[in-house]
Amino acid sequence: MAEIVCVIGNKGGTGKTTMSHMLCQGLGLLGQRAVCVLTDPCREPLDPAGRRYLIADARSREALLKVTDKIRSLNAWMGVIDGGGNRTEADRNLYAMADLVLLPFRDSHEDIRTVIRDLEMFPRAYAIPSQWPSNAWQREAAEKTVDQFLSGFGDRILDPVTSISASKYLLQKTIPGNMPSPLANASRGIARQVLDLLKIAIRSEVEPA
Repeated sequence: MAEIVCVIGNKGGTGKTTMSHMLCQGLGLLGQRAVCVLTDPCREPLDPAGRRYLIADARSREALLKVTDKIRSLNAWMGVIDGGGNRTEADRNLYAMADLVLLPFRDSHEDIRTVIRDLEMFPRAYAIPSQWPSNAWQREAAEKTVDQFLSGFGDRILDPVTSISASKYLLQKTIPGNMPSPLANASRGIARQVLDLLKIAIRSEVEPA
């Protein structure tokens, strides 16, 4: 059966959609078949052409049930569900169906306060620092903040995903023909963490086009 990964969290603007697409792109680059599932009614489906993964539109409850049932019926696939923000009840439903739950959060006290509540609400979930600063001084300050406020969840905090301006390409309706190497490397890094948590072996390394 396929695995379902849900990218959720009560706060908007933490990079859930970016994380979902980067994860799917990285999975594809590691030879894993994946589909990115859109559930936010405020967003439009993106063109799958040129991506390393498929796109599924599940912006209604009925469509989500059909899509997840279809994914579950596939062998060795992964479904990555982009949960959207500020939808606690929807998050609860996605948490219940997920094999793995990711909670992206950014370098701000508001994000950290929210992710603490989400970690308490969803005890199987993992928090993942999103759009993390690349500047050494800013990164050090961010790490100190995490150590200060999230020390009680140390075993549930994944490696940070550094802010990469090229990640915006994955959110375009149609993506460019050639994707920058830093984006490919970061996407693979997220995918490796997820595959490790799910105890799934990497199938093959695929070079970006």
